[in-house]
Amino acid sequence: MIFVTVGHQMPFDRLIRVLDAWAEREGRADLFGQIGEGEYWPSYFPAAPFLTPAQFQERMQRSDAIVSHAGTGTIIAALQLGKPILVLPRRADLGETRNDHQFATADHFERAGYILVARSEAELAAKMDDLRTFSPSAHLGDKASPELLNRIRAFITAA
Repeated sequence: MIFVTVGHQMPFDRLIRVLDAWAEREGRADLFGQIGEGEYWPSYFPAAPFLTPAQFQERMQRSDAIVSHAGTGTIIAALQLGKPILVLPRRADLGETRNDHQFATADHFERAGYILVARSEAELAAKMDDLRTFSPSAHLGDKASPELLNRIRAFITAA
């Protein structure tokens, strides 16, 4: 199952439209979307506007792959579970977010080999098949790294 999520702050109709067209074209019925309260409702995969935290976690755990906006919370959750994730950053010029911070987030995680990134609708559809073979370069644990903890300690001590 491919779990599609747009997060909880804003709808992301552009992502949902592309995936709906892809699901129709490929005859795929194995998607489920958490799609927010957008104007577009998918015809070719089931969806819900929102999920409870427990439902969201269950969908993440049961999924084979995740497709999402480039939100850090979703990316980190996928990496903690060792799930391949493909992201389409939201664009400020399209009113999908306040600024283009998701491009910087996506670039950082992509350079580290953690995620797949699509920068356009066409690229998203083209990279959907890559989810089958992509494996994140590392599995994030549920604990902070010693390096991060030491930096935080040093910052607090210096303050």
